[in-house]
Amino acid sequence: MATYLGMPKSQLETPALLVDLNALEHNLKLMARFFENRTARLRPHFKNHRVLELAGLQAQNGAIGITCANLWQAERLVHFGIRNILIANEIAGEASLCRYVALSREAPVMIAVDNASVVRDLARLADNHAANVPVLVDVDLGLQRCGVTPGEPAVALARQVVDCGLRLRGIMGYEGHLQPLEPGPERTKLVGEAMEKLADSKKRLEAAGMPVEIVSCSGTGDYTLATQYPTVTEVQAGSYLLMDTWYAPFAPQFQLSLSVLATVISKTPGERIVADAGVKALSGQRGLPAVKDFAGLRLRALHAEHAPIDIIEPAVSVEVGDKIEIAVHYHDGTIQLHRRMYGIRNGMVEKIFEIEH
Repeated sequence: MATYLGMPKSQLETPALLVDLNALEHNLKLMARFFENRTARLRPHFKNHRVLELAGLQAQNGAIGITCANLWQAERLVHFGIRNILIANEIAGEASLCRYVALSREAPVMIAVDNASVVRDLARLADNHAANVPVLVDVDLGLQRCGVTPGEPAVALARQVVDCGLRLRGIMGYEGHLQPLEPGPERTKLVGEAMEKLADSKKRLEAAGMPVEIVSCSGTGDYTLATQYPTVTEVQAGSYLLMDTWYAPFAPQFQLSLSVLATVISKTPGERIVADAGVKALSGQRGLPAVKDFAGLRLRALHAEHAPIDIIEPAVSVEVGDKIEIAVHYHDGTIQLHRRMYGIRNGMVEKIFEIEH
């Protein structure tokens, strides 16, 4: 693997996941500058890149900690040396809760909860360590995925957390259904309504005698709106760092950075070429990706190991053996297909990032 360092990207074995380091650094600095003088802080999501080195880079550039999607990600981050972690997801089942309690003895990893039985199980398993187990009550802001209903149901669950002896740190919510909205009055209105649900829940908890230190929410699509609300203390943006073609219209200030390098392995002149990057290298979950730098080519489908690409302009110059890049359309789904990501600058391999699995 290390032999690729310093070599032209064209020498990589394909399919290979590439990240444009100039674009990545632009996105990193842009978000860091935004949060420099704000009360709300950035807690970026690990699931979007799954690279420990990049999480460390985010922490060095103003992030107060890291958000992750599940227990194994939190374990890797703690062992890497990052301790301020939020698992912004529910954990259930005795084996998983036991693992979490053990991890919480190493670092104050926060966990989201939306179920009273899980709260009771967590307290029982933590036993005399319960007061050191930090919990956020997860509030459903309209995504209709996880989270308790805002208002009094959130208060009731928070009371359960306190009564069971766990450490209530605050509340969180994720308005994920609002991320893919075009900037404009409608998005502003809907984000405002979601933030008011959090603000109301916080107010009710405090009126019931339960201090709320943390209000965590938001993402790359609406962080500029969410941070206008004084209730919000931290933002869980993640997609901004790498960006993909699906998300780009909703956060145009960030640069696209990801592509998959592929080799043309077949050509039917005037009709199609075929590249060696199918669904095992590229996610088509949110739509088909596009070929970079060739307006005359259009990707038709993703097979297991093949990408049939129609030749729209007969004059396009691509032959068998050539390397092409396919822009990543959905980076969460694509990154999990790869073991490493090659950092490219000026056409050369400058970094090799290991992707956690």
